[in-house]
Order: sequence, then C-alpha cells, then structure tokens
Amino acid sequence: MIEAVIFDLDGTLIDSMGVWDKVDIEFLNKRNITVPDNLFADISGGNGFNDLAILFKKRFQLTESLEQIKEEWQSMVEDYYRHDLKIRDNVFDVLTLLKEKGLKLAIGTSNSEHLARLALESNNISTFFSFLSCGCHDVIGKPQPDIYLRAAKNIGIEPEKCLVIEDSLVGVQAGKNANMKVFSIADDYSIKDLDAIINASDKHFDNYDDMYHYFKENL
Repeated sequence: MIEAVIFDLDGTLIDSMGVWDKVDIEFLNKRNITVPDNLFADISGGNGFNDLAILFKKRFQLTESLEQIKEEWQSMVEDYYRHDLKIRDNVFDVLTLLKEKGLKLAIGTSNSEHLARLALESNNISTFFSFLSCGCHDVIGKPQPDIYLRAAKNIGIEPEKCLVIEDSLVGVQAGKNANMKVFSIADDYSIKDLDAIINASDKHFDNYDDMYHYFKENL
C-alpha cells in the first residue's frame, strides 16, 4: 500500500535540465576555461548541488570556495526558476488527484532548496508538498538513496510505502536503493538511458496524462 509519493523536480516536474547546461558553459566561459567535450557526459542529473561544486572546483582548479561557486550558480539560474520554467503538462492534475486520494507528497531533488522553492512557488504547486529533501542538505547525491530516505523520514512514512517519480537513470536507481517503488516519466534529456530507465523502473509512462489515468484507476 502506497502512502506517499516523492517527486524528483528537474526534468520530472519541470522542464529545466537544459538550463544547467547553459549555466555550466557560461560559468566556465567567464573564467576563460574551455568547456570539455565530455563535460555533460561526466555530469548526471543525480549529482547533488554540493557534489557538483566539489567536482568543478577540483576538475577546473577553481580558486573560489565551494560556497562561492554555489552562490554564483544559484544567482545565475534564479531568474529562470522564478520566471521561465514551467511545470510539465498535466502535472497539476496528477498532484491534485494524489492529494484527493489522501497521499502525502514530497520533493526529492538534487537541486538546492532555494531554487526548488522558487520553481514550485512560481508554478503555484508548492502547497502540495509536505517536505523538500534537496541536494544542498547534508546528503550524498543520487544514485545513493539519501535524498529519498531523508524525505520519507521527515514525512513519517516507511520507505517501502513510498513511491518515487523520476526521469533519470540515477534517480530511478536512488529510489530503488531506498527500497521504494519507482515510476519513471519520459524526458528528452534522459533519452540516451531510456531502455535502462524502463528496465529499472516498476512502471514507465510517456506522459503525465497516462500517469493520471493509471492513478485514477489503481489508487
């Protein structure tokens, strides 16, 4: 019996993954650092905010502190998250249905809490969620289960009674590593891992309309 649903944010609820590619490129260009061809191959959607700062500082031998790196990234993307990024089609309907069914909802994201709140509030869906577990907290990033286990603990639901909604392979793996059921949702950014995502998930959906009808018939 599922008692809670924990959603990933970027790529899953909002179309935002391409924003981080732009920010990474701009961040390096400002320092006259050539963007490696394999930069995005080495960065996954599951890397936590802290993890990425550590990776960039070490790989590019940056003189800034980890806090300075994170603050600059956050400033660069704030306007996107506050004004430009929209929830995916039919997300609101799915969230409304899950709430009507009495399920607790939470966020489990590798992003920072500040940016997550901006995105949720600007799209008028922040009140759906009881708790936000984020990559800026003292957790190990996905595919480790920490982010999802932290969410489950804070909403008072056992992991095996939680359902995770994810778009990335490392996110699906994080949910499974947390001993949770995982449903995946198709996202263009994760298309290269689609077969592995489908195989690792308990169920896969092409869109939120299909997910809505599934929940309506099965909850």
